[in-house]
Amino acid sequence: MRVAYNKLVRDQIPSIIAAAGSQPSTRVLDHVSYRSALRTKLLEEASEAQAAPDERLPSELADVLEVIRALAKAHDMSWEDIEIEADRKRAERGGFDRRIFLEYVDQADHTTR
Repeated sequence: MRVAYNKLVRDQIPSIIAAAGSQPSTRVLDHVSYRSALRTKLLEEASEAQAAPDERLPSELADVLEVIRALAKAHDMSWEDIEIEADRKRAERGGFDRRIFLEYVDQADHTTR
């Protein structure tokens, strides 16, 4: 029985599948397709982290981190570049330490007559 996945997987997954007695079909993505697949993979892994029970969260966050590392490398960014940008944004907009949940905003009416 053939099961379609059509997604980016970690480097060792085809070997693991083959060792289990199945036959994976793979291809190597070009650079543009790889970047796109990484962005899709980031959403997949983030969704899995969101749905994970607390005891699985470290493993799911590790998957998210691995995709972020790969995305940075694919875009010729260093981890330091990301840390610098994170620090800049934290200084400008804050972090999430205060657990603030924005419920709504009453906006002033700025219409001109």
